Amino acid sequence: MFDARLRPLLSPVLDTVAGWLDRPWITPDRLTGLNLLLGLISAVLAASQQWLPALVAWLLCRAADGVDGPLARRRVQQNPAEGQNPDSGRGGFWDISADFVVYGATVAGVAIGAATAFGAPWLPFLAVMFAYYINGSVFLAFSSIAEKTGRQKDDGRSLSFLGGLAEGAETVLVHSLWLIFPAAAWQIAAVWAFVVLVSATQRIISGYRLLN
Repeated sequence: MFDARLRPLLSPVLDTVAGWLDRPWITPDRLTGLNLLLGLISAVLAASQQWLPALVAWLLCRAADGVDGPLARRRVQQNPAEGQNPDSGRGGFWDISADFVVYGATVAGVAIGAATAFGAPWLPFLAVMFAYYINGSVFLAFSSIAEKTGRQKDDGRSLSFLGGLAEGAETVLVHSLWLIFPAAAWQIAAVWAFVVLVSATQRIISGYRLLN
């Protein structure tokens, strides 16, 4: 919901950080790998009820995810022939794959930690997973079909994203909240599952209309 508004505000900051990180041994793919590693560490820490370290790992994970794209674009602008064909899509594929692993792992980690420490029910976290599954399927299907039919949305990202009530900024916030307030994690998850399901419905309707 807030991504379109936040992206122009954050882009200069992320571009500046990408400039600081522009070293030969730092690559966009390695930043994506760091994102994946930090996300898995956050999940393990949450599962073992180490909530503050899990929060730090989660925020660092999202920071790495935010910088890999700007660094890739910076490298292409400096030297289009460097490393790989910029249009190959390999980096975008690696990035979205890492994100899906991180989102699933962190939900599972919080569910295990909250159930162990506070007796939280599993159902709200399963509902979040189900909602994520629908959202992921919808936007990946839309992106693939839109590219084949020449109706892709070009916003600088590798895939065509459909807007909705729940997007990246909201996901970062909610995953942070249940690490800050782990005793209330299952209630947060219940509300979040409903929001993500509403967002999935929006994306299904929007995608169907755009492909009409």
